[in-house]
Amino acid sequence: MPQARKSQISLIDTPYYHCVSRCVRRSFLCGVDKFTGQSYEHRRGWVEERLLLLASVFAIDICAYAVMSNHTHVVLCVDKIEAESWSKEEVLTRWHSLHKGTLLTNKYLNVEQRAQMSESELLAVADTVTIYRQRLYDISWFMRNLNEYIAREANKEDDCTGRFWEGRFKSQALLDESAVLACMAYVDLNPIRAKMDSTPETSHHTSIKQRIEAIRDSKQPETLMRFVGNHRHNMPKGIAYSLIDYCELVDCTGRCIREDKAGHIEHHHSPILERLGINDEQWLSLTTQFEQHFSTAVGSEHMLQQFKHHTNHQRIRGMGKAKTLFKSA
Repeated sequence: MPQARKSQISLIDTPYYHCVSRCVRRSFLCGVDKFTGQSYEHRRGWVEERLLLLASVFAIDICAYAVMSNHTHVVLCVDKIEAESWSKEEVLTRWHSLHKGTLLTNKYLNVEQRAQMSESELLAVADTVTIYRQRLYDISWFMRNLNEYIAREANKEDDCTGRFWEGRFKSQALLDESAVLACMAYVDLNPIRAKMDSTPETSHHTSIKQRIEAIRDSKQPETLMRFVGNHRHNMPKGIAYSLIDYCELVDCTGRCIREDKAGHIEHHHSPILERLGINDEQWLSLTTQFEQHFSTAVGSEHMLQQFKHHTNHQRIRGMGKAKTLFKSA
């Protein structure tokens, strides 16, 4: 039985979540349909463009993503504090960039009309702003704005109606840094595991390709959450590791996966794994079988126990794997 979304999201425990959406029809999200020979490859661009647009509107950052032939992966980071800092005008402007809003909210954004609004109308706008603000850091609303848009465009192109995606997207809470980095690598390496591409830098419509291209220009992608280096005083917002280390680790792991063997992480890549508390064998297991090992949440045994308590779960699948794969975390 599907679990209520509120039992899968706990911002008290973590702002990081891995979300997966899968197509329900035989017709592909992207790629080439072997039955008809028709190519849907251009739809990758739809998903990527929409995803990056939503990140600029919502108080939700994108850590990693991969657009596959019949499903999408995305690792998100919710920034509730940022959303709470927005003014009423900014909340409404952001929401109206995606939705029509109400008659009163549109009236409020018009400076001349706002001056003529009654006190009761202003109170109604304030209530609506509270609702919109909460939606702008809500993962369910983020994924809804992504999936509904793609479904409408695909149905229009296919000249049909009906469900395009499975009923709900799958979400996993990533409870610690080890889980976040392992999940990001798992997502970035999806095309290589599926033998769609041979290297991270040629994996189209993925976050790792964006990051590698940005490195060549000695910068980081503006549309993705930044890597900000190791923990230190006055730590800026971002992922607490080196971007170079991460990209090298993903590249090396991809080579191991591509060769269809257990593989070996070269010695000069070990420092980031040591900081994560994961050895080579554990890392390869996580980056090839991440979704098989865990369900609702991912992290160390201690973090899973906390998440279980905060979300009122009776049990959490993956506790045994957490002891094995995150035992040093």
